[in-house]
Amino acid sequence: MSSPPRRPLFVALALLCALTLAACGDSHTKVSTGTYAGESGANAPYLDVGPLVYEVQQSRQLNPFDVEDAAYLQGLPASARSLGPGQEWFGVFVQVYNNHAQALPAASRLTISDTQGNTYAPVVPDQTNPFAYRAGVVAGHGRLPSLDSTAGAGPTQGGLLLFKISLASLDNRPLTLRIIDPTDSAETASAELDV
Repeated sequence: MSSPPRRPLFVALALLCALTLAACGDSHTKVSTGTYAGESGANAPYLDVGPLVYEVQQSRQLNPFDVEDAAYLQGLPASARSLGPGQEWFGVFVQVYNNHAQALPAASRLTISDTQGNTYAPVVPDQTNPFAYRAGVVAGHGRLPSLDSTAGAGPTQGGLLLFKISLASLDNRPLTLRIIDPTDSAETASAELDV
């Protein structure tokens, strides 16, 4: 007795697999906007800026009297240590991925703004702050911060962008992070932040 033909079944399964993969979308589509939502980057967008990919891990107000937050605020220049009336520390923790073989520069121009057009540049701590986001070169197939760094192994697993913002800006949400590609200022991406 002969067995039933299996070729039509194989062709049908192959076609089903091809249709399923096609429904997943184009993996080469660039994403330049998104909304952060969730703890530790859950549902955070992966933003394409030039050849690198950026992900917001967390964003929140920082309390200088909290033990964890005090570590994020170390190494500030003397001129930036104190807050003025109506100011607040705000941290955005980001990861940067290089999916290419060659080393590539990470963005050094990142800002946040509120709905009223108030824009803030980060305050950059000195080298004694192991959590600070430091633009530079991301190794081929590498990540910033690296997994073996204090920031990469820390609670947020991201590099800290530290901002001194007006309390009024917290009322004018959402805050939006803007990232500008260091090699082509026309290449930008933005993400609404969770506060």
